[in-house]
Amino acid sequence: MKPLNEIIAGRWSPRAFDAEKPVPREDLLVILEAARWAPSCNGEEPWRYIVCDRYFDPNAWDLAFECLIPGNKIWAKNAPVLALCLADSLSESSDAANRFSHYDAGAASENLALEAHARGMAAHQIGGFDPDLARQSFSIPDRYECLSMIAIGHPAPPEILDEALREKEIAPRSRKPMETRFFEGSWGKPLLEQEP
Repeated sequence: MKPLNEIIAGRWSPRAFDAEKPVPREDLLVILEAARWAPSCNGEEPWRYIVCDRYFDPNAWDLAFECLIPGNKIWAKNAPVLALCLADSLSESSDAANRFSHYDAGAASENLALEAHARGMAAHQIGGFDPDLARQSFSIPDRYECLSMIAIGHPAPPEILDEALREKEIAPRSRKPMETRFFEGSWGKPLLEQEP
């Protein structure tokens, strides 16, 4: 198999962020621009992001940080940017349910993560947060669903983390075997590496 593009192969979700190194505004805008250019069903672009930069608006950053569960606060406290990812549950063109909105917002967030990596930074998507508190804290309308919080910043050495998190940080990256996730023509039939 040919090797993956480095931007994909090298992207990962660190927990060690450099608290002293802000994300330059021009880089942050390009990272968000990458999300903006993600594909979406019918061009709806249902994603929304509430971006909270500690160096630009510390009060907003504090609100985002307070939404995190305690285990994520331990490491995310060093991330200079926290971005809340949301999806519009309704189609803008018809006000009918948009069943693709989560899928599309995920694609946008992956673009964001890849662009952050391409710029020498990292983005760690966080599921462990309180969406109800986020909705209240940021006055989010009901039609938008809170999907994830994303920590963005420059990676730091794993030594800044406590022992348990450091072990996770330095553990080898792995993925489940391809044949358990990709099927050929029907459910459960592993995709062949060679063409028939």
